Amino acid sequence: MPYPSKTDRQTILSAAVRDLVHGGIRELSLRKIAASLDLAPNAIYRYFSDRSALEDALANEAARQLELALRKAAGGCEPVNAIRKMSSAYIEFASHNCHLYEVMMSLHAPEHDATFLQSLWAFTVEQVKRIAGPARAAEASVALWAFLHGAVALEAARVLGERKPASGIEFGLDAWLMAVSTCGQPEALRIKLTKKKANKKVSAGESSVRSRK
Repeated sequence: MPYPSKTDRQTILSAAVRDLVHGGIRELSLRKIAASLDLAPNAIYRYFSDRSALEDALANEAARQLELALRKAAGGCEPVNAIRKMSSAYIEFASHNCHLYEVMMSLHAPEHDATFLQSLWAFTVEQVKRIAGPARAAEASVALWAFLHGAVALEAARVLGERKPASGIEFGLDAWLMAVSTCGQPEALRIKLTKKKANKKVSAGESSVRSRK
């Protein structure tokens, strides 16, 4: 087997991410990861003292990847559109990386390295502040994150089955935007959202008329 110095923390972490895809967090094993890298188990313990330490690192890695996805989605967008695109990117990331997302949302020790989790939070607040203002940015960010996580959890659990309306996410975002808009803006935003819905109805009506012809 290779001498432990031939591996490093990032190599082990990348192998753990791959292992998650196949077995999920419940099947995560330091010994299995060591075997996949053709290493002795002691090589893993040099970088991660136990499974809990590895899970903490995976949570941080999940936050890093999610932040990259959100930054890409929001890049160059005006505030409201940025939030909408970020929300879509969040749900897509959680759906396509369900096991990694699950690790990020699991309970972690207070002393674990949360560098990227903190960075993800800071970026979210920064974007929300553009709409909600500095005084309410933090609480509005919590509300947005809770809404998106709830949507992801419902979808993953298939709680609502086929009865779930596809428009639920957009409805929730519209309600959130109405609630967090800064003073003097709610009415303008309400008009904008109303026009948007009216345009959708017109488009749907035109499509229906064309289909009958």
